[in-house]
Amino acid sequence: MGFFNELIQNKVLMIAIIAWFVAQVIKVILSIIKNKEIDFTRFVGSGGMPSSHSSFSMALTTSIGKIYGWSSPLFAVSLSFSLIVMYDAAGVRRAAGKQAEILNKIVHDIHSNKKITEERLIELLGHTPIEVFVGALLGIIIANIFL
Repeated sequence: MGFFNELIQNKVLMIAIIAWFVAQVIKVILSIIKNKEIDFTRFVGSGGMPSSHSSFSMALTTSIGKIYGWSSPLFAVSLSFSLIVMYDAAGVRRAAGKQAEILNKIVHDIHSNKKITEERLIELLGHTPIEVFVGALLGIIIANIFL
């Protein structure tokens, strides 16, 4: 039980998890407002406003900076990690989502003329730059609230 107790007592990790959780709850709320129905898949799904990846990683980075110092090597590693996560969320994963959208249109066009039973690809993979920015800002705010 020592491992789990230490894990739960890890303030940096708990703050990052809280930031992720808050971002996911916001996604569900925004989905309810937009679609007028509850879609719990938004709680665990990727993509959307705000980026929970950015929120998690920036809460982690901000917590490390506040606890270990802004000039610590640990902060530098964490900030590098966060920047890669956010770049990936807005770049590579966003491009994959756009490709999925195009492929789904192609499959739909083919399906309307022939009987093809293809699975639709997940289109909401990445984030717009504003979703990444808001997620990062949310993570920074949450870390500052809890530390």
